[in-house]
Amino acid sequence: MNILGLNYIFHDSTACLVQDGRLTIALEEERLTRQKHTDAFPLQAIARCLEIAGLTPDDVDHVAVSYRPGLDWHKKTAYGLKLAVSSPRGLPLFFHGEVMRFVYRQAAFHRWFESAFPGRRKPTVHYVPHHLAHAAGSFFVSPYESAALLSTDGSGEWATTFKGVGHGRTFTRLGQDYFPWSQGDVYGAVTEFCGFKQNYDEGKTMGLAPFGDAATFGDLVARIVTVDDDARVHVDRSYFDYPSFRGAYSGKFRETFGEARKATRGAPFEQHHKDVAAAFQKNLEESLLAIARHLRARTGAEYLVISGGVALNSVANGRLVRESGFKDVYVMPAAGDNGTAIGAAFFVHNHTLGSPRTFIHDDPYVGNEYSRADIRKLLDEFKLSYRVVPEGTLETTAAELLQQGHILGWFQGRMEIGPRALGNRSILANPTLPGMKDKINAEVKHREAFRPFAPSCPIEDTPRFFEQNVADPFMLKVCYVRPEMRTALPAITHVDGTARLQTVHADTNPRYYKLHREFGKLSGFPVLLNTSFNVMGEPIVESPADAVRCFFTTGLDYLVLGDHLLTKRA
Repeated sequence: MNILGLNYIFHDSTACLVQDGRLTIALEEERLTRQKHTDAFPLQAIARCLEIAGLTPDDVDHVAVSYRPGLDWHKKTAYGLKLAVSSPRGLPLFFHGEVMRFVYRQAAFHRWFESAFPGRRKPTVHYVPHHLAHAAGSFFVSPYESAALLSTDGSGEWATTFKGVGHGRTFTRLGQDYFPWSQGDVYGAVTEFCGFKQNYDEGKTMGLAPFGDAATFGDLVARIVTVDDDARVHVDRSYFDYPSFRGAYSGKFRETFGEARKATRGAPFEQHHKDVAAAFQKNLEESLLAIARHLRARTGAEYLVISGGVALNSVANGRLVRESGFKDVYVMPAAGDNGTAIGAAFFVHNHTLGSPRTFIHDDPYVGNEYSRADIRKLLDEFKLSYRVVPEGTLETTAAELLQQGHILGWFQGRMEIGPRALGNRSILANPTLPGMKDKINAEVKHREAFRPFAPSCPIEDTPRFFEQNVADPFMLKVCYVRPEMRTALPAITHVDGTARLQTVHADTNPRYYKLHREFGKLSGFPVLLNTSFNVMGEPIVESPADAVRCFFTTGLDYLVLGDHLLTKRA
């Protein structure tokens, strides 16, 4: 049985294939179109998924869509009419922001569907509510037989959170919040206030927060966003311009917190920008902790599955691991809307069709792969100079270059799913060198100087360097670097002593694991600086051609494509 999972209503359009209960391929449209966070219908991703799997559209039995048309439309209509009364521009904004977006997306889906399946035999289409694709779908691929469920983002059809519990192939909804009570939109408004792009740059806000003082605005922010005793989220909407449907801040927000930072590159950060980021970051953490503790007490579950765009806030996830009372927290590698394609497909497989749970999504390397012949053909066509590193010595050669202070583009195997490079489409460097963070930000990534870089480390070596007692293969749980190791690992230690750690596992990525081992022999530290193989504003590289272009337009020193080594030096 073949299930095609799709996300196309919101940003991060994605397609995946679940074949006989196993995720065999998942691709984000942005990697193919090179438009980051694209909301275009995933035509290329669908075609590539079928091609890689060796299938034709006739082989597809079910199509799972992570959105249910018509769900909560009565609430949307009532809200739109209310806006028409309260604001002359409210109804047009609602109409174009909510109604027409859905109309355009569904029209694109139906054009594709009729074109892909022109005959009488068509697959069954399942429309899965957005937050069920997040929460229940993530639970069905988690390693837990039972778990509390929490999904939180800007909004789905109209819901902004889902709170529940899962057992086996079933789940129970314990509560939901609805627009405009949205943690995701509040954080998006703060992101915009700090001069970044909403639904795009929230990670920058999270990285900026440690430079501010959360106490400056902490008490006020704690009154603006609250969680009651039933774990329901409440927002003082007077600070936000929700009729815009962008989660933008209001005039009152500016009057209270100061002028926003200009959304131009190089614009300075004033102290109040940093303090606002710090206060709302802390508020988000405390809000999620309150909800998680409520779920822990109400369900008695030992584990938590968290999903949705807010679940990409790895600082908050780290606190959930340490302080919520759960033994561990599962976050899908594509926890945002890209992962709802996977969640919708498994919701159909495990819940709708009642198939047993046999798959655990613990391997993020589910994207495309290029053979040695593919790479060689490209390099020869581009007339590039390279050398093939003998079998078994690539990791040693790369480790030596890293130890010498060189910055490597590292392109291997199947591409990762989700926003984090996890060792197959990565930029790697020596984390023990004090100036390495600034060098990569300025010369390679071309991004803001304050932004930190993440470490990767073999799972068994983690306790030596990091205060982390659970696995984190997807780089989504921030932890503390051990105090005695912070000066030894300056390039990956953030200003507050934390790091967004990736634990590396020999069974899922043996080559990347061996690279750490070889680097550890040379440096004494089996830890690498690992950041995504891209420059600011672009998606992670997908193909060897993408990698070569990025290599020659940035300050990378070497490029490793499979077992091919390229340098810019004569």
